[in-house]
Amino acid sequence: MRWLAIVLFLSLFPTIAQAQSAAPPQAKINDLVRLLQDPEMKAWLDSQKPSTAAASPAAKADTDLQDWDQQTRASVNQIVSAIPRIPSEIAAASARTRADAISHGYAPVMIIFAIMVAIGIIIERLFLRLYASRSRKLANATTSRLSEFIPIGVFTVVIGLIFFAFDWPPLARTALLAYLLAFIAYRCLSVVTGFIVDSGPLRRRVLLFIGVLAFATATAKLGPPLGVDPAVTKAISFCFSAILFLIAMEAIWRTSKQSRTTKGILSLWLLGIWVLWCLSLKGLVWIGIYILILPPILRAVGKTVAEALTPPDGSPGDDIKTVLFVRGSRACVIALAVGWLAVVWHLNPESLAHQDPTLSAIVHGLLKGIIILLIADLVWQMAKAFIDKRLKTFSADPSVEGKEAASQHRIATLLPIFKNALAVLVLVATALTVLAELGVQIGPLIAGAGIFGVAIGFGSQTLVKDVISGIFYMLDDAFRVGEYIQSGSYKGTVESFSLRSVRLRHHRGPIFTVPFGSLGAVQNMSRDWVIDKFMLRVPFDTDIAQVKRLVKGVGAEMMADPELAPFIIQTVKMKGVEQIGDFGIELSFAFTAHPGHQSAVRRRAYTMIRDAFRTNGIDFAQPTVQVGGEEKAASAAAASASHNRAVQKAALAAGGGEGQS
Repeated sequence: MRWLAIVLFLSLFPTIAQAQSAAPPQAKINDLVRLLQDPEMKAWLDSQKPSTAAASPAAKADTDLQDWDQQTRASVNQIVSAIPRIPSEIAAASARTRADAISHGYAPVMIIFAIMVAIGIIIERLFLRLYASRSRKLANATTSRLSEFIPIGVFTVVIGLIFFAFDWPPLARTALLAYLLAFIAYRCLSVVTGFIVDSGPLRRRVLLFIGVLAFATATAKLGPPLGVDPAVTKAISFCFSAILFLIAMEAIWRTSKQSRTTKGILSLWLLGIWVLWCLSLKGLVWIGIYILILPPILRAVGKTVAEALTPPDGSPGDDIKTVLFVRGSRACVIALAVGWLAVVWHLNPESLAHQDPTLSAIVHGLLKGIIILLIADLVWQMAKAFIDKRLKTFSADPSVEGKEAASQHRIATLLPIFKNALAVLVLVATALTVLAELGVQIGPLIAGAGIFGVAIGFGSQTLVKDVISGIFYMLDDAFRVGEYIQSGSYKGTVESFSLRSVRLRHHRGPIFTVPFGSLGAVQNMSRDWVIDKFMLRVPFDTDIAQVKRLVKGVGAEMMADPELAPFIIQTVKMKGVEQIGDFGIELSFAFTAHPGHQSAVRRRAYTMIRDAFRTNGIDFAQPTVQVGGEEKAASAAAASASHNRAVQKAALAAGGGEGQS
């Protein structure tokens, strides 16, 4: 009944509006009440409700689009028609403000503004002169540009004290507050511009742009309080926007060193932003502005914060602190931009997104999603910096003794795997949270992901095997980063891990990337200690007791060596006669060393034992071949007879020659 009454009332509203001076006859009112109580009329209206409700969404969408089109056209026409009235409206508002100030015994607003600014600047100069030494110290520091906000703060405090010390007339107070805030904002933005823009001509144009923007904003905000026609206020804003657009275009084509193509693209982009502003699409306007100015602002903020955190001596600072403040400052800038965009969208009821509930929900979901992404990025970057810092401080030398060193090795082994798992966790959680803010039901997605995961597990059993095998290798502490292992035909030093494989660096240089499922039994050659044995052969007539004494002295000398002693757990000793060979006695030697250093110890032991043997007249056994005595004599006799025959033959030949002569 209530719904029917509203419909009939709205249908009769034009007639009622036309007859505001005359009261409706009582007979018509009675007929209306009787008609509303008629059962047939109720049934007919109830039957018409479903079709109306079914057709309402499409009709509503068309109506929203038509309303936005009509409002936009009306706003544009209103602005165009109000432009000729701008001088008269500004003159009238100025006259009202001037009369209001003079009637209360004050000077005109512009004179008061000039006096207040002059007083603020004088006190600011006196402050800088009194603290000149401190200003020089700040000028030499990395935060010199940040120190430029100090005089602005002094100026703001002085202006604030003067402003609140007097009971200004209403119109004068509003005008003074607007233009003073605009002047302070201009000075602050001028300092910020110094962080971003270094070029002189470009910086001057940027400062001009900021000055016009601050003055235009203050003037537009003063329209309603000073009694300016809203249409004229919009027209003033439109004219200032055209001036700002021309300043930006001139800066692009006169001061930019980019190519003509880039300048053309920037010009079209600025033209699009200006057209969107004229169409009252403020949200899209700010998105276009953010795309242009946010990247340089973020770079400047990050660079400034990083320089402020750098120690004076230039030494590297705390990585976690640097990441927290640098990424945090950038996140704050983006969060402020998103917050301002939300405010602009909320205060712009003419926006199409404001009129469509679905589009409005998507817009707000995207804004919340950006904040979630910022928080997730900050958390991940801090965790990554912490893990990288622990990995940098970790010593990969496996010879370090003690439980603490073993714990560090194990942590360094597990941290890369934890880092990869954390990255996946943060990514999945962030994606699901953003989708939830966009209105997507994530419950079915999680269930579907579980089913999909089971299917993937069956289809990629080898991958699952590698991952699970890696987990059990880590639980068993089979190997750590920096240890030398061998598994089948693969051997090398463990360099790093992933979720499914291990990287081994061979001692000759090549890298093996071995899936955990293919490792099998692992031989760890770098855990705790290593016993190294070697054999030496001496002749049969060697004094074994003397050799043992000599080797004992060699072992003591090795333990006294400051370079070699840290690698030795038990020095070299002679174990005894291992076996008697064909051409000598084999003696067994052994020592215990830290893993990875046994080769160096063994080479030094070889050298020192050889020197000790040579000094004491002990030789190493060598294989020899002896020829029998009878065979040797027969050979000598045969050689002697052959020689005698050769001599006799030569003598006969010489005698025959003399007879002939």
